Amino acid sequence: MPPRKDNPINVEYEARAKNLLKSELKRKGVTYAALAEKLAAIGVHENERNLNNKISRGGFSAAFLIQCLEAIQVTDIRL
Repeated sequence: MPPRKDNPINVEYEARAKNLLKSELKRKGVTYAALAEKLAAIGVHENERNLNNKISRGGFSAAFLIQCLEAIQVTDIRL
């Protein structure tokens, strides 16, 4: 089995997760700075630069995705 980052299936789904999160942030009008504040309010401490890097890479965990969506009050997503 190829390494995680080299597996085309993982690359596709990581891109989808990244695009999903970015589109929800845009739809809600939330910047990375505002996301950092909202995450801090639920006990997740990330700075704006780290969020930018993490989201741009797309290889974040499902837990991080749910934390972000919860922080920006997304209750429904469409896949």
